[in-house]
Amino acid sequence: MVAVFFTYFSLVSIIAGVLTVALKNPVHCGLALLALLLHVSGLFVLLNAEFLWAVQVIVYAGAILVLYLFVLMLLNLKTDERYFHSSYLYFLIPAVAGSLYVLLLLLRSPYAGAKGNAPTVAVLQDGDTYAIGIKMFSDYLLQFEIVGVFLLGAIIGAIVLAKTPKPIDDNLHER
Repeated sequence: MVAVFFTYFSLVSIIAGVLTVALKNPVHCGLALLALLLHVSGLFVLLNAEFLWAVQVIVYAGAILVLYLFVLMLLNLKTDERYFHSSYLYFLIPAVAGSLYVLLLLLRSPYAGAKGNAPTVAVLQDGDTYAIGIKMFSDYLLQFEIVGVFLLGAIIGAIVLAKTPKPIDDNLHER
């Protein structure tokens, strides 16, 4: 039964990933991205990685996709689509080269089968989410806080860029 779910999640993820970059309408691309992210989270459930499933659904499928659609609607792009999707050959060659490069990196990875250094007793006793939380908020607390500051800066930058400039009133400058 797991093989059936794995096949379903993987095939739909591949199709949704291709549709994300191949569709012309940006909103349809966003919906294909949502399908991709939700099916990847299904793969995490099959791996018994509930924490990664929750992060995938909440952070990526929730926050990042909403941010993407918000920026898309905010920019209100009115471009001629024929320039972007005129020839698939320009996309096919880099995609094949990139896929071969990623495959080569995966085959030569020194981390293949590497185990984490969280104590096995803690994982078995309290669960993997608890072990990740203890590890993240003890050994990697500084990095966690730095990422939080970066995300705060990105939010402030988005607010500044989204703010519409007000015209300067010439009557005030004449006095």
